[in-house]
Amino acid sequence: MKPNITPPKSPLKWAAIGVGTLFGIAHLGMVGHLINRPLFPNLPVGNYTSYTVEYGRDGYRIRYNANDPKVMTKDKYIDKKNGFFGIGGKTNIIQQEQYTMDGATHLGGGEGKLTAQQVECIKAEGGGESAGRQLGATLGAAAAPSLLSIPYVGWLAAGWAVMLGQDKGANIGGDIAKMGKDCE
Repeated sequence: MKPNITPPKSPLKWAAIGVGTLFGIAHLGMVGHLINRPLFPNLPVGNYTSYTVEYGRDGYRIRYNANDPKVMTKDKYIDKKNGFFGIGGKTNIIQQEQYTMDGATHLGGGEGKLTAQQVECIKAEGGGESAGRQLGATLGAAAAPSLLSIPYVGWLAAGWAVMLGQDKGANIGGDIAKMGKDCE
């Protein structure tokens, strides 16, 4: 009787089978990827981008602008009161401002400088607000003694009257000063 001897299993054989299997799966994955690929690439799309794409069987051509439009506009609608304390009606004013992506606004003043008229209007409004604030505080303080007689909250009402007088006086004083200088 002969002894039953089996030849040893080769680890090289199993390694070759494993590598072949991985290569086959990777090959099938690559074929699937090539079949399902898009016709043209993904393009970055944002608020300020524009592009045109022409494509066909032979390929594609893209014209892409990352900062389009270069100069943007913003319209501002202002209802201005005419006459003394707005009694003379209203005027509708449309201001158009142009700006770029970095936020620089172009108001036609040349490199961001204010015109002489704009400087005069700013000074007049500031002076009018200051004088109006003082007058409003005086009128609020004149009403304070009668408000102090309110139980528990009289001191609060008196302070509120002075502050309200200051704010309203500043608004009215600034408007009157701008009207005197013919500012918008």
